[in-house]
Amino acid sequence: MKKDNHIDIALVEAYQAGDQKAIAALVKRWHVVFCKKAFFLVKDSDISKDIAQDCWQTIMAKLDTLEKPSSFKSWALRIVYNKSLDVLRQQSKNHLKQTKIDNLQVVEVDDYEENTALKAALLKAIKQLPKQQQIVVRLFYTEDYSLKEMSELLKISVGISKSRLFHAREKLKLILKDNNYEN
Repeated sequence: MKKDNHIDIALVEAYQAGDQKAIAALVKRWHVVFCKKAFFLVKDSDISKDIAQDCWQTIMAKLDTLEKPSSFKSWALRIVYNKSLDVLRQQSKNHLKQTKIDNLQVVEVDDYEENTALKAALLKAIKQLPKQQQIVVRLFYTEDYSLKEMSELLKISVGISKSRLFHAREKLKLILKDNNYEN
């Protein structure tokens, strides 16, 4: 590819001049390279293909602003590198949130000092809920996650998060009422 730098320069200049076919030639020349570079970083072939596709969207949107067509290769590979790092950061963030969810089930009554009787009853009532409802209650009230954040974390729609939280509240009211903990 180093010897063919003049081809990239000509294609970039043609695209900047309005030739839409030039981008197809650039894609043909560079798409596999982008996929390989992304795969080297993220170690997942499906994700690396998605990254390469996202890179082409960015390249097509910003190619008109590239001042030095001779720097196309380094510019484009930097985009691939940055998008790969973004994916790795997001995966790390999701892994951390998943770890927090797993640790939510470790909450003990001893952690609370005030209103211990009510809190103990509430924790006991929460433990009687189905696991899915327990998780949304703890994420919403203990960890202060929004409905949108919970839906992304649990990979469910916002509507389902909202519904689970509503039904969990209704069940908790009934459980607490049956145990004479009404307000």
